[in-house]
Amino acid sequence: MKRLVMVALAVATTGQSHASTITLDFSGSGINGSLVLVYGATTDLKYPNAYEVTGISGTFSDSNNGLNIVDAPVGALVPITHDTPEPTNLLAPYDFSRFAVATGLPPVNSGFLTYDNLIWPGGSSQTASDYAPHGGLLDIYGLMFEIGGGMVVDFWSNGELGGPADYGVAVATVAQSLDYFATGVTASPSSSAPVPEPGSLWLLSSGVVGILAWRRRAMAA
Repeated sequence: MKRLVMVALAVATTGQSHASTITLDFSGSGINGSLVLVYGATTDLKYPNAYEVTGISGTFSDSNNGLNIVDAPVGALVPITHDTPEPTNLLAPYDFSRFAVATGLPPVNSGFLTYDNLIWPGGSSQTASDYAPHGGLLDIYGLMFEIGGGMVVDFWSNGELGGPADYGVAVATVAQSLDYFATGVTASPSSSAPVPEPGSLWLLSSGVVGILAWRRRAMAA
C-alpha cells in the first residue's frame, strides 16, 4: 500500500506546474497600494523573459483630484485584447492591449491607456521603439486591474531613469480619466517561494484518493 501511494505521488508531481508570487508595495503623492501578483510558466510570445500574470489581489488608495479611494480591494485583471500597436512600434509585446477612455487623458495617449499584464522578474526589456528607458518589474504598458465602480487602475514602469525603476499610475473609467500620475511612484517588490498551482494540487489529491479507493475494493473482494 505504501508503495502504491508513493507511485501516485510521483505520477501527480511529474506534471506539476508551479506558480510564483511577487508582492509589490508602491506609493506616490496621494497614491499607495500593495499588489500580490501570481504568474506561472506562460510567457509573452515575443518576450520569453516576460511572464503573463495569472492572478492579482491587494489594495489600492488614491486621494488625488478629490478621489476618496481608500484601501479599495483589487479586483480582476482587465483581459488582454492583443491590439495592434502603432506601425512604427516594432518592440511592443504580443500581449499589447488598449483601454479606451472617452476624455481627460493627456493628448499623447490618443484616448487610450495601454497595458499587457506582463511581469518581468529580471527587469523589463525595451518595449517601445521610440522609448529607450526600461527596467523594473513591469514594462511601460504595465498592469490593468479593476477596483470596482467601473474604475480601472493602470500601473506601469517608466524604466530605470538613472536609478531605481520609476513607476506611473492612472485611474479611469471608460467615460473619463480620474487621475494620471505619470511619474514619481516608487515600488518595492518581494517574492515568495513557488507553490503548486490549484490544478496540480487537485491532481495530487485525486491520485491518492483513487489509489486508496482501489485498495479498499481489492481488500473487500
